Amino acid sequence: MLFIHGFASSQQTWQWITPAFERTHTLILVDLVGSGNSDLQAYKEERYSSLMGHADDLIALCDALELQEITIFGHSVGGTIGLLLAKKRPDLVQQVIMIGASPRYLNDLPSYHGGFEREDVAQILEMMELNYVGWASHLSSVALPASEGESQTKYVEASFLSSNPKVTYQFLEMTLLVDYRDILKEVTTDTVIIQCSDDSFVPIEVAEYMVNEIKGSTLHILSSKGHYPHVSNPEETVKAIKLSLK
Repeated sequence: MLFIHGFASSQQTWQWITPAFERTHTLILVDLVGSGNSDLQAYKEERYSSLMGHADDLIALCDALELQEITIFGHSVGGTIGLLLAKKRPDLVQQVIMIGASPRYLNDLPSYHGGFEREDVAQILEMMELNYVGWASHLSSVALPASEGESQTKYVEASFLSSNPKVTYQFLEMTLLVDYRDILKEVTTDTVIIQCSDDSFVPIEVAEYMVNEIKGSTLHILSSKGHYPHVSNPEETVKAIKLSLK
């Protein structure tokens, strides 16, 4: 199983999930370049101006380790990276399981409800530039409401604060503005979409859109709220993964 974390996160975010699979699977955990404990000197703005740069990194890793028939579990933008990997190299990937993923965060009304307007993105990025600490505090509480666990919300906030501000800004701007809707119909890998019942970052309409676009995909809706169920409710998340595994 290859675990791909989301924005302003690291492989540590899977610590509540991985024990459930250590005896049955070989687990591969990585920090995307620019995140976690990765080598910041390896971060090249041009290469990572699209998610394909990260997908190519992971393809190189899989080839170096001579991996086959891997199951990808990706959170948020990590799920989208997993789809890009599977589309480019379907020979490597047996299954993609995504949680809280989105191919497009901006609204394209009336046909597509991504959850954000361009004005929203501009405000988020401006707050990030003017007051990074305040931005981290605000966005973490939106991503994972304290009602789902105050300590879990603080964990997300700490993850944001520990990220490199410049790289995080570029990653967030790119993530919120990309549009990968056109690749969905081209994905041939077995795909499972796990979605929280109430996610301020990714409306449930996005999950419903993806399951209609990706041939043969399935949708599993959690009772958990927020964008980080693997942090706030790992038990339900593990159960959903186990039900979905091929």
